[in-house]
Amino acid sequence: MRREPTEAEKKLWYALRNRRFGKWKFRRQVPVGRYIVDFLCCEKWLVIEVDGGQHNERDSDFTRDAWFGSQGYMTLRYWNSDVLENLDGVLMDIETRGEGNRHPSPPVGEGGSAPALPGEGIALGENTNA
Repeated sequence: MRREPTEAEKKLWYALRNRRFGKWKFRRQVPVGRYIVDFLCCEKWLVIEVDGGQHNERDSDFTRDAWFGSQGYMTLRYWNSDVLENLDGVLMDIETRGEGNRHPSPPVGEGGSAPALPGEGIALGENTNA
């Protein structure tokens, strides 16, 4: 996907890259745990996914979002059409919803492991689209 982003991903990336958006640093196509996310802001623990019609109510998206949440990440999903037709509205939503998100405290419980950081938990050759 990194070599062939959708038009919506290109448009959103142009708005987010190089700290153009709210001084937040975004990266694109970043491994987080066993997944690769479209966009990630590490300082806000914010994952942004831009989806086409193939993602309409997919169980795998719910599973991904639940896992990100369990690690302390907030996931925001936008339709390609929303990004293409209402970029300003999407950016306003990202700013509003992402503003309060902060680095989570390490989870308490068995193992006491810290949340997965970008790039952790991926072995070379592992399928990240599970």
